[in-house]
Amino acid sequence: MTLTIEKETIRKFDVPGPRYTSYPTAPQWSGEVNESVYIEKLKEFGQTNKTLSLYIHIPFCRSMCTYCACSVVIRPQDEKYGEEYVTHLIKEMDLVAQYMGSKRKIRQLHWGGGTPTYLTESQIEKLFQKTKDAFDIDSSAEMAIEIDPRNVTKEKLRLLRQLGFNRISLGIQDFDITVQKSVNRLQPYETVKSCYDDCRQLGFHSINFDLIYGLPHQTIQTFDETVQKVVEFGPDRIALYSFAYVPWLKKHQSKMNPDELPSHDLKLDIFLHARQKFLQNGYRSIAMDHFAVETDELAKSFDKGTLYRNFMGYTVKPADEYLGLGVTAIGFLQNTFIQNQKILPDYYQSLKNEFLPVERGKILSQHDLIRQWTINSLMCQFQLDKKVFFAKFGFVFDDFFSQEQEHIHYCQEEGLLNLRDDSLTVTELGKIFIRNICMGFDEYLKQQPTYRQFSQTV
Repeated sequence: MTLTIEKETIRKFDVPGPRYTSYPTAPQWSGEVNESVYIEKLKEFGQTNKTLSLYIHIPFCRSMCTYCACSVVIRPQDEKYGEEYVTHLIKEMDLVAQYMGSKRKIRQLHWGGGTPTYLTESQIEKLFQKTKDAFDIDSSAEMAIEIDPRNVTKEKLRLLRQLGFNRISLGIQDFDITVQKSVNRLQPYETVKSCYDDCRQLGFHSINFDLIYGLPHQTIQTFDETVQKVVEFGPDRIALYSFAYVPWLKKHQSKMNPDELPSHDLKLDIFLHARQKFLQNGYRSIAMDHFAVETDELAKSFDKGTLYRNFMGYTVKPADEYLGLGVTAIGFLQNTFIQNQKILPDYYQSLKNEFLPVERGKILSQHDLIRQWTINSLMCQFQLDKKVFFAKFGFVFDDFFSQEQEHIHYCQEEGLLNLRDDSLTVTELGKIFIRNICMGFDEYLKQQPTYRQFSQTV
């Protein structure tokens, strides 16, 4: 049954707000987390038995997609750029391993971008071999990589599979040619099909499609055609992202004509229609904007209550902490966010000088950790158990969040939350506006609203 939402409800909750891929959110981070703090956290981590998820950022793209909000560097296809970058990545890896002091177990490996397959086969092999030398990669680890179907060959896919990569994420966004032209990403259906068929033939365990709704010229009908094609492909996972139109942050988005974007009402209708179609075709809704077949690890993680949310979106959490390598990459160690420098020459210069390329971060207080857990529970499990909260933190939930009671009851009155003495449960309507629910638990947003830095919640 399709969820019906009144337009007035949409307008009420359609405000700028964080996506909560972290808490505290990135605008609250600062230069107080510098190289010396990072070194201290690496050494502390090295004294524990904790395991790691490892994210490696490859920033290069051959052209700029105008919708993109990722951290990318535009370069023509030339192996010299990849070679220089891999050399510096290896240097960063050496420094990190040196300060940790022991070869740590990797339970999850993810290469993102940018376009990781911008690298040549020899560069991919070189970087992967170095990762194996510096870390102990678990034989059962989830090893994922993001793929641009336009610039990957079957030979490169075969190499990735031979190295052990077992999950592929394909950037699709939209199959409609008019939409593709408007966002500078021409990607024929046949190109995607060829890439997808190669991935299935090579035996990748899980294939994800990334889609974006809210792009220029999208309508319910045109996006329905894209969704139908996706259903026919049958990927294991689907990420259905809301387009974040933030031209004041991402200058290249100003090339778009805002009059060509679907209205907020239409944008939500497109999402609801697509959501319903996925549900009718064997996919489960996983938290806010992901879908998965029953047998996929993401669905299993959701059922077990171990789903996690970070800068890659929703993910399984097989490890205790995560480490980020590469320009702009983000890690979380010993209750501390660490982000690398965002400008490529600065990143290179730091490593040439034997410094870890840290730009900023945030050391979380006990209150930060409590609110982080609360927001993550709502975002990932759509519920919160007050008894678990007490067992974990030693506080009575309603006492700790006494100032938030007004917000909680407002969400109940608006049909976003169901309240019981011992729990909060997000309703079907609340799942659509989960960001709005979580904003009420964001202490920093209440103290110093930074709405201009966020996209609309709808």
